[in-house]
Parts: sequence; C-alpha cells; structure tokens
Amino acid sequence: MVDNTRIRINKMGMTITEKILAKAAGRKEVKPGELVDARIDVVLFIDVTGPAAVKMLEEKGIDKVFDPEKIVVTPDHFQPAKDIKSAELHKRLDEWAKRQKIKYYYKIGKAGVCHALLPEQGHIRPGEVIIGPDSHTCTYGAFAAFGTGVGSTDLAAAIAMGQLWFKVPASIKFVLNGSLGHGVYSKDVILTIIARIGTDGALYKAMEFVGPALAQMSMEARMTITNMAIEAGAKNGIIGFDDVTKQYLEGRLKNKNDYTTYESDDDAKYAAVEEFDCSKIEPMVALPHLPSGGVPVGECAGMEMDQAYIGSCTNGRIEDLRIAAKILKGKQVAIRTLIVPATPTIWRQAMDEGLFDIFYDAGCVIAAPTCGACLGGFMGVLAEGEKCVSTTNRNFVGRMGHPKSEVYLASPATSAASAIMGRLEDCRKYI
Repeated sequence: MVDNTRIRINKMGMTITEKILAKAAGRKEVKPGELVDARIDVVLFIDVTGPAAVKMLEEKGIDKVFDPEKIVVTPDHFQPAKDIKSAELHKRLDEWAKRQKIKYYYKIGKAGVCHALLPEQGHIRPGEVIIGPDSHTCTYGAFAAFGTGVGSTDLAAAIAMGQLWFKVPASIKFVLNGSLGHGVYSKDVILTIIARIGTDGALYKAMEFVGPALAQMSMEARMTITNMAIEAGAKNGIIGFDDVTKQYLEGRLKNKNDYTTYESDDDAKYAAVEEFDCSKIEPMVALPHLPSGGVPVGECAGMEMDQAYIGSCTNGRIEDLRIAAKILKGKQVAIRTLIVPATPTIWRQAMDEGLFDIFYDAGCVIAAPTCGACLGGFMGVLAEGEKCVSTTNRNFVGRMGHPKSEVYLASPATSAASAIMGRLEDCRKYI
C-alpha cells in the first residue's frame, strides 16, 4: 500500500528532505539549520567500518541492537577477504551478526556492493531515513528517501539506540531539462553538474533533482546520480517518487509494502536553483584528481590508458553491464579490463543474458562482486604512473592504488570504448 502524501502537512513550504526529517523527528515542520533527533528506519552495516562501531559499544558494555530486523549487514569492501586483516574483519562481523540475530545478513556468496544490494533486495523505501557507515549511502535518495553516510561513532549510536541527531540541510534544486542525447548517460549528467558547482558546491546541502530528463531515466540511472551527490559535498541527494520508482519497488520490498511518499511544496525555499539543458551534455570524463574535473571526452580523447574498470556502487548494475557489452561485442580490448557486477543477482543475470560470453571473448577479467578496486584495496590496484578509466565515483590522489597513478571517471559506455582503443575514446563511435 502506498500512502501518497501530496497535501500540505505544515504551514510553511518544505522540501521533500525537510518533510522526511520532520516525520522522523515526530514534528510537523523543520527548518534548515535546525537540529533534530530522528528515528532511523534502516541501518547499513559493512565490513570496513562496522566492526569499529561494535568495538566502541563493547567498550561501553553495550551488546545489543535497537532492532535486528532494521539492520542490514554485508561485507563488500574487502570481500572475498584479500588478506589476514580483512579476514579478521569478516570474522568479527560474522560473529556479531549471528550473536545479534540480524535477520538480513548477506554472507559471502550472497554479499554484494552495499549500495546496489540494499535497493535490489528491497530494503529501501520512500519516505524513510537510512544511514550507513559509507559516504555513498546518499545513493538511496533515488527512492525519495533520506540516505546519508555516517562515521563509525554515529553508527554505534544508531545500532544501539535507533536514532541520531541531524542538522536539517538546506536544499538546492537541480532542474534537468531536455533529454539525453546519443551516447550520453546519467553518469555524464552528474559529472557535468559537479563540474559546474565544484566539490563543495552543495556542502551540507540536499541536492534535489527534478525535470523532464530525469523522468526518462531508469531507477538504475537515477541511483548513479544520487550516488555522487557526496562528491559535491552534499549531505544527501534526493529524487521524487513517480511511476518509475513504484515499478522498481513492486515485488522487491521485504514484508513491508506500505510506505509514505512526500514531494516538495510549490513554495518550498531553496538555497539555489541550477538548471541544465541535458540535450547539450556530451559524454564526459572527470580528469584527475577530483570528480569536479569533468570535461567533454573530445577534450581528452587519445590519452593512453593502462586499465579500464566497469563496476562499483556507481555503475555496476545490470543496465551498466548491458551498455558495456553492447559496445564490446565482437571487439577486443587493448588494455586490461575489469568487469565487476555489483551483486550476486546481477552477476547471475549477466551470465544468463550472455554478457559474460561477450566480456570473455573481448579479453576482459570478470570478478565477483566487491568494492575492492574502487578504494585501491585489491582486484585492480594501479601501479606507479598507470592510468585507469573507471566507472567509479572518486579519482582522488591514490584512490585506486599508487599515489602517482591516475583515475579518469566516465560512464560504462565511455569506459568500454576506451578499453577497445587503449586510450580515452568517444563512445558514440561504437553506438
């Protein structure tokens, strides 16, 4: 059952983010800058930052959780374990999840990249507050929810108490007009946005995305946009509920099919409004060493690469793999190319659809679901001086390996086209 709350619930105009936080705080209205104690609906718990939170609680003599059905656990950053230290993290996570009787514990074999896994498995619902000890928890805003990343200390408080305090963020509205052109994808849109406003252009703000170009995007494409809100410094990214959202959620939700949707009031106040004509956006590449370094691929085409990476919580979903496979079919890659489906379900679907045959024939490496290469952990670490075109979300110094390596952010299409040529390439030549 869907409760579409589209009437005014307050005396002042509020944004969708403000309405969700007001509900979570048990209030009729909130204002940007106010501090609120909010009830948490879903807590994400992962291998890297989760065990540190458990240690903090144990030191305080706390060995309980607020609700074992509202905590979702998965190893993903270093899974499968790459060394003894990561194996110890997994062991501690496993013991804790079993001791706390966590209902939704995705063990290795069922584990996947968290920000692809939770929506896929039906843990994200509109109108709810989701926190996770990973900065890209803002991905969940694609479902008209409030998702934000926290540190291990706040995670400890949340799993014990089921609530956290937040400062209500002001909102910036991003109006995506027009429609995407040939060979242009949502990754190109968000790289264009960040290139305009910078990595601090939405500092502690809510990035609210609207417009006709957005309405044409799939949920997978929308998750790419909200995933990278943090790269502009945002507290959260958010997209309103519509039929695309509803269709994605149907049949996925875990024993809780009722949810409430909110939309921004017509007289809601925004810190700023940014408009984009998406029909003018070209395939983009973010040059090292910031996600704000986006330029049209024509300005950097021909630059030699050593590796191509297609995966991550930004672009490791089935839609992304299909896009890459369409370009790679019948071709050979000129550089080492890693294909990393974000979840076991996506892995199986890609195999069933014959995508793995295309990747294998093209000379690609196909890996199990993991975040490993994205953060320079394993499964794609770069050596000194190497360059990688990547579908991930960050290209900071040393992000994927050696401090003198370089990461170039791009869409799956641009990454696949570049893999074929061994240099940055305009994907429109292959579509």
